[in-house]
Amino acid sequence: MPVRDDWPSAAELIRRLGEAVSPDDATIKILLVDDGSVQRCDWNDCQGEFSAVRAVRVLRLRRNLGHQRAIAIGLVHIQQTTQCDAVVVMDADGEDTPEGVAQLLRAYCDTHGAMAVFAERSRRSESHVFRFFYRLYKILHLWFTGIQVKVGNFSIQPFAYLNTLVVMSELWNHYAAAVFRSKLPFTMIPIPRGTRIAGTSTMNFVALVSHGLSAISVFGDIVGVRLLIGSLAGSLLAGLGILVVAAIRIFTNWVVPGWATYATGTLAIIAIQLISIATSFTFFVLSNRASLGFVPLRDCSLFVDEVADIYSHD
Repeated sequence: MPVRDDWPSAAELIRRLGEAVSPDDATIKILLVDDGSVQRCDWNDCQGEFSAVRAVRVLRLRRNLGHQRAIAIGLVHIQQTTQCDAVVVMDADGEDTPEGVAQLLRAYCDTHGAMAVFAERSRRSESHVFRFFYRLYKILHLWFTGIQVKVGNFSIQPFAYLNTLVVMSELWNHYAAAVFRSKLPFTMIPIPRGTRIAGTSTMNFVALVSHGLSAISVFGDIVGVRLLIGSLAGSLLAGLGILVVAAIRIFTNWVVPGWATYATGTLAIIAIQLISIATSFTFFVLSNRASLGFVPLRDCSLFVDEVADIYSHD
């Protein structure tokens, strides 16, 4: 769970998890990734009798990186320090519910641990304005990548998947998109989104745009190829338009002073611009395939400040 100054919600969520998950079904160790919080976690808030929760650990980062990169660092930490059957990724504010965790566990057991399971949002609780821009983002994501957005971070995955994810540079930008890009098998089940336990959401318009661009950037080569094809198609249409203008000027008696010159010049400028864009996208795709970039397994330790165990079931 990535957390930034939302410790009361995280503590309450831990208590609810202890009630929603039976120790006969699973035992849980919780990693809270402190994403550069100003306030420190009060250890007393995370104490109690939790039947299924066996340990709570806080991984404090040196600076705020955003929840996607906090998730990446948390997954690297788990892969390097923990042995378990599966890993649940969720928010700590209560919008990913303990009941949803129980549903993910059941679905995971139904697959015999053979694939990841994502929560497909069957209902959202945000404002109408937020939902409008979120739908717009989903349309743009489908246009640019060919993949329909249905899920967020809330998911469960086999521990073995971490061996692949921690060496994917895409994980540094967007967790769910990295799983999709990895081509590891996954499935989805409908789980409604809950409401925040305390405080207000920090996901504003700027954060939404940044989050959307991070998801699309994971498929940068696909986006580049699609835009390359679109640019070439547009330049061909512009060239065809120039030929049509020339044919009308030569073979017809339609005479409007200067229209052929203006039309040809405008279409030529459009064609040159589109060819330039296509050339840029070509070099962008080639350079991305040649570069290694940020590798979470190698580089995430630079951002870790300290690790503290704040609860242990004796």
